[in-house]
Amino acid sequence: MIIIADGGSTKTNWCLINDAGKKVYFNTEGYNPFFVNSDYVISSLKKGLPKDLPLNRIEEVNYYGAGVHNAEKALVIEAAMKTVFTNANIFVGHDLLAAARALLGIEAGFAAILGTGTNTCLYDGSGLTFHIDSAAYILGDEGSGCYIGKKLLTDYIRGYMPQDVRQVFWETYQLTPDDVMDNVYTKPLANRFCASFSKFVYDNNVNIAYSRDIVKSSFIDFFKYLVTRYPNYQQYSFNCIGSVGYNFRNVLEETANDYGMQVGRILRSPIDDLVKFHLEIAK
Repeated sequence: MIIIADGGSTKTNWCLINDAGKKVYFNTEGYNPFFVNSDYVISSLKKGLPKDLPLNRIEEVNYYGAGVHNAEKALVIEAAMKTVFTNANIFVGHDLLAAARALLGIEAGFAAILGTGTNTCLYDGSGLTFHIDSAAYILGDEGSGCYIGKKLLTDYIRGYMPQDVRQVFWETYQLTPDDVMDNVYTKPLANRFCASFSKFVYDNNVNIAYSRDIVKSSFIDFFKYLVTRYPNYQQYSFNCIGSVGYNFRNVLEETANDYGMQVGRILRSPIDDLVKFHLEIAK
């Protein structure tokens, strides 16, 4: 039995391939080692994994995760995986590698992630060849769910949010500006908190123009500060994975075209194509 997992900061998608070749999909929360430690991951997995999962029979775990930027961060996840999957060979890789493998297989190209956070890279069909750090949610992550959520929350706190949107926001969340500040600056996992409001932007029907402006400006910043900084970026097609890129793909495709890039594949999740890569393409 082998497991392939794609871990974001909010959610992890898992696929178990059993001895009969059947695929079983399930989800747990996300584990970004910048925000959680091994003990947290172990505790969460024990609660979140399916109760009938035969942990001692799993021979291989391929985990790709947000925040796995270096060996130190990878060890946070690896230590947890070894504790939970005691008989398995463990591979922990960057979520960007998962995105590139899912989007491009063994072809070279440009790959991006637009989910809770942001990430981008050039890929040569085997590994990552060029990568500009997103600088994470406080300093960067342009275009991400967190970035979109921060723009919305800033407008709410400063009183810039249109009144019709503000009324729906209050009816939906019952949060005062002080409540928002408290959640962002004194409580854990502020990135998830901010990113959760990208759903409000997506669902908002009372002032579509306002929501579109927030998304468009976020994607313009994403291209301005990240995508266009890649050498000869216009020679590549734009390929992207993530719920934010997928949900707002019309605006994303428009923005990519504005910056002279043709659009390739935009997927909500890499898990199906990542499974295909491990079972078929990699061999």
